[in-house]
Amino acid sequence: MFAGRHVGAVRAVLSVCRPMLDAGPMPHAPRSVDELDCRILLLILREPGIGVLGASRRLGVARGTVQARLDRLQAAGVLPSMAPPVDPASLGFPVTAFCTLEIRQGQGHEPVIEHLSAIPEVLEANTITGSGDLLIRIVGRDNADLQRVLDRVIDDTHVTRASTAIALETRIGHRTVPLVERLLEETSAHSTATRRPEDQRPQ
Repeated sequence: MFAGRHVGAVRAVLSVCRPMLDAGPMPHAPRSVDELDCRILLLILREPGIGVLGASRRLGVARGTVQARLDRLQAAGVLPSMAPPVDPASLGFPVTAFCTLEIRQGQGHEPVIEHLSAIPEVLEANTITGSGDLLIRIVGRDNADLQRVLDRVIDDTHVTRASTAIALETRIGHRTVPLVERLLEETSAHSTATRRPEDQRPQ
């Protein structure tokens, strides 16, 4: 009796889901950027000093359009800052290390984050899964200076343990250009696929 009802329920679900399964994969959710956004992003990533006027001339669009797109991208968080990147090694901090921190439970992350924020050599901090609680990136002038930074990092009652790995060489630096290039390919393909037939006719 139970098996019969179970099979009947499965068949009822399949009868509802089958049209959606036959229709193929669901389309992607609307993206926050389009093809022109990607082209603007790639241009300023590859040539940070090009400026709005230079970008508008290179892309063949109005200056106001480029500025409006940049404003929208910044408001959406896609482009957090227009500030140029700074290389810590060239500033005199060539030693980089990644530290996994375990923090005292019950107090949350905020006390530790406040402590780390006061250390200039802490460049980044991320909450992580696994045995640790935070992964931070720090820099130093040399190994001795890095030890000083580490001592300051763990000089907090909320940090119970730290595990450190020194980076010997950066093989792939922080990058976003390949990601934007991938998105440009997708948005270009989507634009071509959704273009009306009359728009595709030769002029």
